Amino acid sequence: MISLVAEREGRRRRGRARPPFAAGVVLASGAGTRVGASLNKVYLPLAGRRLVSWSLSAFHRVPDVGVLVLVARPQDGELVDWVLDREVAGAEVEVVFGGDTRQGSELRALRQLAARIDSGVIDTVLIHDAARPLVSPALISGVLHSARRHGGAIPGLPADDIAAVGEDDGRLTELSAGSMIRAQTPQGFRAAPLLAAYEQAAREEFVGTDTASCMEQFSALPVHWVRGEQQNFKITYPHDLLVAEQVLSASDYQT
Repeated sequence: MISLVAEREGRRRRGRARPPFAAGVVLASGAGTRVGASLNKVYLPLAGRRLVSWSLSAFHRVPDVGVLVLVARPQDGELVDWVLDREVAGAEVEVVFGGDTRQGSELRALRQLAARIDSGVIDTVLIHDAARPLVSPALISGVLHSARRHGGAIPGLPADDIAAVGEDDGRLTELSAGSMIRAQTPQGFRAAPLLAAYEQAAREEFVGTDTASCMEQFSALPVHWVRGEQQNFKITYPHDLLVAEQVLSASDYQT
């Protein structure tokens, strides 16, 4: 009797559908020439690890992220292998080669995930710039929660130091408090509308400035603001690496 009950319970568990999960896409296919290095900047050392591995590890620590995609350049193959073999322990990362533009790279990642998006296995996609290595699992989770609730989510910080300029006379115009933000990544969206928007953009040869701009053009999904983090800044110049090192040395970031 006990064995029959256990067998029935096992069948019930096996029959339960796994809830959908999110996908994290980390973009690492740019050159990053302004940082002044001879190699792709996302493979520069940062506190004993390659820069890109910090983002991958942060996504890996978010339980609702069930798949990770790294968008890389073909010429960085050896560096990719190094990072995945030695610095992102336990994480299964799918590697896709990027396109000629950021949007083309994002589309290739989405096509990698397309079958799982169409089947409902993946419900949300978060797209992150590997040049922002200090993103926290808490921010990733916050963006994911907001994207699932509203349709789309972008992290950012209030841009208190930005002023508008009149198109006709060049005069400065006051902006109301909270009307502008400095956008960060990851930017998250419900997966099916995101894939559809990018395929339509490809058909119409539209190239946006970031994920949100493409969604604004080809999707009616509402996009909500999630407060970003000061340490989630982009590594653009050599000085930024020094600042990132200081942030890490003064915090309890996991390695």
